[in-house]
Amino acid sequence: MIGRLRYHRRLRLGTRLALGLGVLALVVFAVVGTALTTYMRDYLENQLGYQMKVVQTVQTKDAAANGTVTQKPYWGWFTAVYDVSGDSAELRQPADIPHDIRPLTALARSMAHSDTEIMRTVHIDGSGTYRLRACAVEPGVVLVSAAPMSEIDDTIDRLITVQVIAFGLALLALVVFGRSMLRRGLKPLSDMAHTAHGIASHDLSETAARLPLRADERGGGPEVEELRTAFNTMLEHIDDSLAVRAEAEQRLRRFVADASHELRTPLMSVRGYADLFQYAAANAPEERDRHLARLRTEAARMGVLLDDLLLLARLDAAEVDAPLRLQETDLVGLVEEAAAAFRASHPGRPLTVTSGPASLKLRLDPHRIRQVLDNLLTNAAVHTPGGTRVSVRVALEQDTAVVRVEDAGPGIPAEDRERVFDRFYRVDKARSRDRGGSGLGLAVAGSLVRAHGGTIELGDEPGTTVFTVGLPLTHGGN
Repeated sequence: MIGRLRYHRRLRLGTRLALGLGVLALVVFAVVGTALTTYMRDYLENQLGYQMKVVQTVQTKDAAANGTVTQKPYWGWFTAVYDVSGDSAELRQPADIPHDIRPLTALARSMAHSDTEIMRTVHIDGSGTYRLRACAVEPGVVLVSAAPMSEIDDTIDRLITVQVIAFGLALLALVVFGRSMLRRGLKPLSDMAHTAHGIASHDLSETAARLPLRADERGGGPEVEELRTAFNTMLEHIDDSLAVRAEAEQRLRRFVADASHELRTPLMSVRGYADLFQYAAANAPEERDRHLARLRTEAARMGVLLDDLLLLARLDAAEVDAPLRLQETDLVGLVEEAAAAFRASHPGRPLTVTSGPASLKLRLDPHRIRQVLDNLLTNAAVHTPGGTRVSVRVALEQDTAVVRVEDAGPGIPAEDRERVFDRFYRVDKARSRDRGGSGLGLAVAGSLVRAHGGTIELGDEPGTTVFTVGLPLTHGGN
């Protein structure tokens, strides 16, 4: 039994459904055939009983007039008249009876104790199956008629044969065509299985992150359509996840390469100046001081770069102890401090500050927001020609404090706008440090603003560069 169950489970779903449908149809056919056969037999027996009743009406008059039945109604029928007294039954002669009259005699005795006619189906030795009917001719006289059941049996046998053949052909057609229809209906499932196998063998490396396979075959009904939709939605999520992973890996590789490049320049400078100390000319007091100053400058540059990288790493990690120290701070005051520092370090750059509210208290980290403002102002100074106007505006828009840093420089090309907040990305594509820092300023600014729950955006106005920082009036950070 267990072996058969295991074999059944190894069959394909269409075959199992076809077999199950065939078994169900077989049960239905058996029930319908049995009911139809039973009904037909009952109907024919009732018809025979009614026919015997009509015949006995005539035979009763014949027996009452002549003492026995003188006319035989049908060939193969038997008729007997009995004188019944108590438990004894005497057959009147002449009588048209079979060799075995015991069933007729027994029915005559039973009729002596009944007020209505009696019908019974019996087997008569040497003659076959007969339908018996007994009725009273007059008190003490019983008429028993016997009609053969052979025609009824033959009719029922032919009916059963026709049912078996018809139901067998119908069952065969149902299994064959049903299996074909099920196979056609389940074809979308087979296509999805084929797609799943294709995905399992697909190269999910970075160079082949996208999954071109989809279950696009239509049909199969609402349930299959729902499954197909869920299947394709799952593939879209996998595609998106793979794309995000591939992009993250590419950014990580680019980040490592850029970080290595940025660290390599000051390290090579440190190494070069260290090598100079091997020569006597470099050990002169004035040369030594100059080289030591350059070494300190390069070390400071590496320190700033490493601090920015560490800050970005901590912000990316979403640490519980975030690198923010929140306190009530006047944003307008921070902007004015950053503007004063910018004027002192860039005296040739005209800077204007416009503030809507005189004071704007927010819960933020003043050191980090000051770092954001310094980075944005420094970016404006580094990437614009000398004398370019720079403006800073502070405003309150609904529940958000907004700071806009704008310069009238040449602007940022459209192809570079989406990547200005990427780490180590420079609009001029130059790897030298002659025109700016390491390329981490805007990346640090974006990460710090997002850590405060705010937003930073680059405007798309041509011929100008506008950075808009939005900070919520309330922040849920620690």
